[in-house]
Amino acid sequence: MSGASGASVPQLFLWVILPYVTLAIFVVGHIWRYRYDQFGWTSRSTELQEKKLLKWGSPVFHYGTFAAIAGHVIGILVPERWTRDIGIPEAAYRWFSASAGTLAAVLVIGGVAVLAARRIFVTRVRATTSPVDWVALVLLAVVIVMGIIETVGVNLLGSGYDYRQSVSLWFRGLFVGNPDVRAIAHAPIIYQLHAACAWAVLGVWPFSRLVHAWSYPVWYLWRPFVVYRSRVATRPNEPGTSGRRWRKIGVRY
Repeated sequence: MSGASGASVPQLFLWVILPYVTLAIFVVGHIWRYRYDQFGWTSRSTELQEKKLLKWGSPVFHYGTFAAIAGHVIGILVPERWTRDIGIPEAAYRWFSASAGTLAAVLVIGGVAVLAARRIFVTRVRATTSPVDWVALVLLAVVIVMGIIETVGVNLLGSGYDYRQSVSLWFRGLFVGNPDVRAIAHAPIIYQLHAACAWAVLGVWPFSRLVHAWSYPVWYLWRPFVVYRSRVATRPNEPGTSGRRWRKIGVRY
């Protein structure tokens, strides 16, 4: 693990031990949850408690989240030389990243604001939220705010920062057993906090309602059609339900 040579003990803990422990909890936690709590493997929808705010907040938040995830995949998992080899200049990549990231940030902020207000101020919705869900929601909010500061404050309005030469190298190195600790340790503090809180979210994920992210009903795409047939209502033939309602005692139906 040459990337960790010369790193201090706190740096080794934050950027080597913590990620691997969190990944283990993430995988084992999901297996445990699926085996022993399948009835609890749900989003715990509160649509019955409140619909109007959920109708607007949920789609906006999820679309913004999907856009943010796509941006992270492109920016962190795709090496810089790949985009350069296909003819995308670094300046154009940064402009697109900042613009798309800002749009995703606006959607996420709008969705979070609606959903958070709904969960805090609607009593029936608040009553259905477990303590571990509150922890996950707070951590998600912290990660989102830090990501917005990076995208808008640093890259769009500020001088910019090439995280693909530091954070990306460290993150990709985790999956080959050689994380570049020095690269992440010398990144701006906001990027370090963003990464550390993201690992905290992954650690809480298997024990919260976030597990519903893996239960998207893909099988709907190939299930057979549900056929509905209409039928004309007819009078039932049971005694006392057709013809006259009142009959004399002893008269046959």
